[in-house]
Amino acid sequence: MSISGQSGRGKIVLFDDFMGVTVPVADTNSSAKPGAAIGPFKITGQIDHADSGVITLTKENGYVTLYASDDEDANGCAIGTEVALSPLLNGTLVLETRVEMAALTTRNVFIGFCAANAVEILEPLTSTGTTLTAVVACVGFHFDSTLTADATAATAVWHMPYLLALSATQTSTDVAASQVAVVDESDVLRVEVDNNGAARWYINGKLEQSAGAALAATPATKLAGVLAIFGKSSIPTISADYLLITANRDWTR
Repeated sequence: MSISGQSGRGKIVLFDDFMGVTVPVADTNSSAKPGAAIGPFKITGQIDHADSGVITLTKENGYVTLYASDDEDANGCAIGTEVALSPLLNGTLVLETRVEMAALTTRNVFIGFCAANAVEILEPLTSTGTTLTAVVACVGFHFDSTLTADATAATAVWHMPYLLALSATQTSTDVAASQVAVVDESDVLRVEVDNNGAARWYINGKLEQSAGAALAATPATKLAGVLAIFGKSSIPTISADYLLITANRDWTR
């Protein structure tokens, strides 16, 4: 008798509660280099530059802070995976994290899935005025201090870009969440991408947006899960309590 199918661990689960390993900023430890790791995740960005990298905090639950780099526009720091997750073959993809910021100015944050995560990661998308522009295919959460809607802390909303296929740009008001980022307060962000490309965004447990499969790019496109921050005219930070990325295993022979 033959049995059709596969046996083994079917679920891919990557999680770090950030209670231990530290990758210091380069100006306190020059050994901080691209290619470093924290838990099951790789660290990318300009972390060999001064004042850039990842450090742990003595904060309840265990947090890390990511420092972007060198007062230079688009230099950044990210924690994430290799570009190895296909919605079609590994869906449903899930990324969840709990983050907070000490300030809401001069920064570009992307949290979600994108089609590139090189050693010196580039911004997956950029923003000016009310326009979000994809640099690579991406879906997730976005906060950019140059967005008109983010000019003050009172209107510093999270945005939920879905730039996998339909367009290279989106209007910020079309993808704005109902919840704002607040200085020194944590938000739980969760994005899910199904194997047909449909997606959902949650903030603090509330469903903020959903997108149908008709908007998806080829679902076989490979993506990386990342939590990333990029500088503008100063060295911004973002702190994270944990990072969770899950997917289903592709059993294709």
